[in-house]
Amino acid sequence: MLLKDPFFNSFESSVDSYAVPEKFTFHLSDAPVALCLLAAKELQNYLTEQTDFQHNFGLANDTGTVIGKMFGVLLVKTKENEIGYLAAFSGKLADTNHHAKFVPPVFDALTENSFLNNGMTQLKQINNKISALESQENDANIEQVNLLKISRKNHSIALQNELFKHYHFLNKSGEEKSLHELFKNANYNNPPSAAGECAAPKLLQYSFQNKMQPLAIAEFWWGKSPKSNQWKHKHFYPCCREKCEPILAHMLFGINE
Repeated sequence: MLLKDPFFNSFESSVDSYAVPEKFTFHLSDAPVALCLLAAKELQNYLTEQTDFQHNFGLANDTGTVIGKMFGVLLVKTKENEIGYLAAFSGKLADTNHHAKFVPPVFDALTENSFLNNGMTQLKQINNKISALESQENDANIEQVNLLKISRKNHSIALQNELFKHYHFLNKSGEEKSLHELFKNANYNNPPSAAGECAAPKLLQYSFQNKMQPLAIAEFWWGKSPKSNQWKHKHFYPCCREKCEPILAHMLFGINE
């Protein structure tokens, strides 16, 4: 008996009356394919009712920082020809990368004693030194503070570059490319912060790793927009260009051949 993939979601209701896309469909407007809309509705129902985690989306009377989140669903066909969907969130959710309902990150930098956690601890130590010296309001400390700020900047850049080295993305053919390579080929100086952590790359990466055929994708915003009205609750949006375009150009290469 085959074990069911833990991140593959079968539809809760019959989908016999729905058209299954013959080719991969990448929505560019507020009109995802019908099966993606159904998958998104099921995921939104889960988000409304779930008790698996606590996260302040700004939809209730929670206190603290409001962090709305982009979620994605990927319609897939398994090796057994079953139609279902995968789900993912952008960045972290409830301060972690892993939740039972959602595919894992392309790379998890938040493991215990990881270079990122250790590096962030070092950055915090530098910040504490800077704050302590600046609180003394002593002109003799100015040079030391400036040196510490230069050290902080260099350490931050080195940490970001080390993080980028660990991100590698697949496509249908199994071809793997690094984050640096993808953005260099797209004439970017460097990848932007958090590149590779959006929902779409997570979804496609997991589908390719597990021999699932991607059929269509849709992303929606859940919660309040943190700074402006740029994002609206439950509205669908195309994948971002700044962080995702070079990655998806590679991941979707030859997808309909």
